[in-house]
Amino acid sequence: MNLIHKIESWGDSHHPKFLDVIRIILGVFLLLKGLGFMDNTAYLRSVIENRSDISVSPDILMALVYYVTFVHLVGGTLIALGVLTRFSSIMQIPVVFGAVFFINMFQSPFNTDMASSITALIFLIVFAVIGSGKLSLENYLHNQEDV
Repeated sequence: MNLIHKIESWGDSHHPKFLDVIRIILGVFLLLKGLGFMDNTAYLRSVIENRSDISVSPDILMALVYYVTFVHLVGGTLIALGVLTRFSSIMQIPVVFGAVFFINMFQSPFNTDMASSITALIFLIVFAVIGSGKLSLENYLHNQEDV
C-alpha cells in the first residue's frame, strides 16, 4: 500500500464528528469569499496589483483573479457538501497560502483577514489529509451504493 492510501485510510479512521461541522463552516466561508470576489473583482485585482513584488501582465492578472474566484466558489461548495473534499482542499491551499504570505502578511498585525486566512489554511491542510468524514454527501452516496 503506498503512502497516499495509508494517509487516506488513517484519515478515514480518525475523523471526529465535530470536524464535519468545521468542514461545513469552512466550505461556506470559502464560498462566501468567492461570492465576494465575484461581486467585486476590481477589489481583488487591486489587492494583487498593489503588491510591489508581484508583477504580472494584465492577462495573467485577470486569469489569477478568475482562478481565485472559481476555486473559492466551486471548492467551497464541494468542501461544504463533503464531495471531493481532499481534492478541493488541495486546490484551495495555494490560493489561501498566497493570501497569508503574500497579501495579508504586509498589512496590520491585528488584521482579521490574516487570522481567518491562517485558520482556513490550517483546516484546509487538515481536510486534505482526513477527508470529508461521516456527515458528507460522499459518505451518503457511498452507503447508498452498498444497499
